[in-house]
Amino acid sequence: MTGRPGGDLARRATADPLFRLVAYALEAAHGRPPAAVWSAPYAFRLGSPGLVAAAGWPTAAAAAPRDDGLVRLSSLAHPADSCDLPLTLSGPLPDAPAWAVRPYTVLRALARAGYGGGGTDLHVQGSLTGAAGLATAEPADCAVALAVADVHSAAGERPDRAFLARLLAGAVPEGDDGLRRAVFHARPGRALLLGARPRRRRYVAFDPAASGARLVLMAVRGEAADRPRELARAVSCARRAGALSAWPPGQRPGRSLLVLLPQARLAAVRSAVAEDFRGRGRPVPRFLNIAVAGAARREE
Repeated sequence: MTGRPGGDLARRATADPLFRLVAYALEAAHGRPPAAVWSAPYAFRLGSPGLVAAAGWPTAAAAAPRDDGLVRLSSLAHPADSCDLPLTLSGPLPDAPAWAVRPYTVLRALARAGYGGGGTDLHVQGSLTGAAGLATAEPADCAVALAVADVHSAAGERPDRAFLARLLAGAVPEGDDGLRRAVFHARPGRALLLGARPRRRRYVAFDPAASGARLVLMAVRGEAADRPRELARAVSCARRAGALSAWPPGQRPGRSLLVLLPQARLAAVRSAVAEDFRGRGRPVPRFLNIAVAGAARREE
């Protein structure tokens, strides 16, 4: 187990509020401080094929090792659904709340690989919900894998990100490997080229702020069946008001699009979209500013 405690984050006034909250929540839920807290950025695809980047919004995971074969899972997003589960390496999954199935699956895969067979206390919390329009599963998977591998490794040994990426690809194959690579390896102001070999990563400049532009995520609300039409309408309004381009942040159609626009047109674009939707009696789309950020990291 690593010898660098993460529990003091809960009482450190200068720490990011999310990481203080996650550290405190694990201690409150499970009666012990975390041994490590890791953050993992939400990630997105660019309009050009094969490029991914990370957003400046994190998911966090706090973990502490156990030796009794039990995993205890909690999340402030599911306050009534914390659970204590036996860690089994194979066979049917134990009965668990829906939200806990995926982290338990990751914990089981880590245990089979030698990390955490004795059990783990784990708390996971994101800074965004699915309503924002960015994929939530991949950053959570990565944060969990990094935190659990960290607390079950020797002191000073950092988790092998390439190994964890392969482990996650096998454990949760329905996930987006490109987004996971961005979570593990992103750089601020850069986009990662997926076609390169995993151990010979290539990047291209992607820093809208440096060129006087803004990148925003625009997410529509309402019924799922209406979203494609409403997104198309929102993009049309945004383009008329000065937006330069728009594209989906993931491989599958969803509730959101990333919009690139000149900094000077941000207020005009938001106003134009809001006016159109209000005029039709529709919920106004959410706008979220996106900074191109770096990779997952241990919060010291």
